[in-house]
Amino acid sequence: MAAVRISSRSGLPSLLVYLGIGIVIGADGLGHVRFSNAELTQIIGYAALVVILAEGGLGTKWKEIKPVLPSACVLALVGVATSVGITAAGAHYLVGLEWRPALIIGAVVSSTDAAAVFSVLRRIPLPARVTGTLEAESGFNDAPVVILVVAFSTTGPVSHWYVLVGEIALELAIGAAIGLAVGWLGSWGLKHVALPASGLYPIAVMAIAVTAYATGALAHGSGFLAVYLASMLLGNAKLPHWPATRGFAEGLGWIAQIGMFVLLGLLVTPHELGDDIVPALLIGLVLTMVARPLSVVVSLLPFRVPWQEQALMSWAGLRGAVPIILATIPMVNGVDTTHRIFNIVFVLVVVYTLIQGPTLPWLAGKLRLGEPQEAADLGIESAPLERLRGHLLSVAIPEGSRMHGVEINELRLPAGSAVTLVVREGKSFVPLPTTTLRRGDELLVVATDPVREAAERRLRAVGRGGKLASWLGTNGAEAGSESRGR
Repeated sequence: MAAVRISSRSGLPSLLVYLGIGIVIGADGLGHVRFSNAELTQIIGYAALVVILAEGGLGTKWKEIKPVLPSACVLALVGVATSVGITAAGAHYLVGLEWRPALIIGAVVSSTDAAAVFSVLRRIPLPARVTGTLEAESGFNDAPVVILVVAFSTTGPVSHWYVLVGEIALELAIGAAIGLAVGWLGSWGLKHVALPASGLYPIAVMAIAVTAYATGALAHGSGFLAVYLASMLLGNAKLPHWPATRGFAEGLGWIAQIGMFVLLGLLVTPHELGDDIVPALLIGLVLTMVARPLSVVVSLLPFRVPWQEQALMSWAGLRGAVPIILATIPMVNGVDTTHRIFNIVFVLVVVYTLIQGPTLPWLAGKLRLGEPQEAADLGIESAPLERLRGHLLSVAIPEGSRMHGVEINELRLPAGSAVTLVVREGKSFVPLPTTTLRRGDELLVVATDPVREAAERRLRAVGRGGKLASWLGTNGAEAGSESRGR
C-alpha cells in the first residue's frame, strides 16, 4: 500500500516500486531470498496476466474504443511486426547478437503496457482518440507478441515467414471467436440467472473471464485475446451488482500486479547485470527512437491522425511487466544466451520506464494535448457512500405495518437523513413531502453517519406506532423490526 502511494506521488509507474521491493528482498539484497525458478515465474506471470487483462477488459468502455478500434488493431499487428523487425536488426548489427536472440528480444519488448501509461497520465485529460487507441492496443498486442516469442524460442527464425503469419492469424481468429462467444454467453447467463448472493456475481464474472482464456488456449487459439474480449463484453453488458464486481476485479488486478512484479524482482540477479547495461541501452534507444515511432507512423498513416497525437503515442509506448514475463519463455525452452536475454530486457524496461514515465506529462503539455479541448467528462461513482460518510437504508413496508398511510413528512426523520426513492408495484419515483406510503412499498433512505442509528430507530417506531409513534412511546429499540437496512 505504501508503494502505491509512493508511485502516485512520484509519478512513476508502480511496477518500478514493486520490482525494487523484489530486488531488495532478493539474493543480492537485504533479505537474501534465493529464487531462480523461471518456469514457476512464467506460470505465475501468465496467471497474473490473465487477471490483469480481465480487469482491463472489464474497465474498457466500448463507446470510447469503438471509433479507434481499426487503428488500434492495425497498431497491434502491423505496429508489432515493424517494431520487431527494426529492434531485432538493431540488436543484431549494433550489439552483435545472433539473429535468434535478436528476434526474441525484438518480439519481447514490442508489447506495451497500458497500466504503466495511465498510471502516469491519470491526471492529464487527453483526447479520447489517444487514450482509446493506447488502451485497445495494449489489450490486443499481447496476443501476437506471445505467439512470436514462443515461435522464436522453440524453432528459432522461421524459414517461411508466411507460415508464421498464417499461424498468428489463425490463433488470433480462434481466440477472438471464443472470447466473443464466452463473453456473450456469460453476460446472457448472469442477466437471466439470479444468484443467491450479490457477492457471487464478482466471482462469476472473473470465472467466466478465466474460462475464456482456458477455452482459447485448449483450442490452440490466443487465450489472452479471448480473455480480453470476453471481459470487454462483460464490462459493457450492464450486469447486476456491477460496482461491487468492478471493485473486486480491481482488487484482484492489484494483487496480480504486486505479486508478479515482486516475483520478477526476485528472479533477477543485480550483480550479473553489469555486462548487459550498454547493450540494453543501445537496443532500448533503437526501440524508443526508431522502432516505436516508425510503427506508429506506418500503422496510423491511413487514419489521418494528427502528428501531435502520433508523437505522444510514440513516446507513450511504455513497457511494463509483460516483456519481463515473456523473457522467461526462452529460459524455460533452454535457448542459448537465455540469461543475457532476460538481463537485457530487465534493464531496458527499468531504464526507459524511468526516462519515459516522468516525461510523458511534460510532453503532453508541450504538444498541447494535456489541455481539454471540450468539457471534461465527470467521474461519477455509483453510491460512494462510504467515502461520503453516508449510509443507504432499504426499508420494506410489510402487511400489518402502521407505516401504511403515513406521509413522508410525518416520518419526522432526524436532520441529515431523507427518503430519496420509493419503489411501488415495480416502479420507482422520487417522493414529495406529501407522498403517502402504502403497504408493499420499498423506501431508499440516505442517512449521514452520525444520525444513522437515530433514523433506523425512528423508522422502526413509525412502523409500530404509525403517526402516533412518539405519543405511544414506541422507540423501535425492541426486536422484530419492520424495516431492514443495508
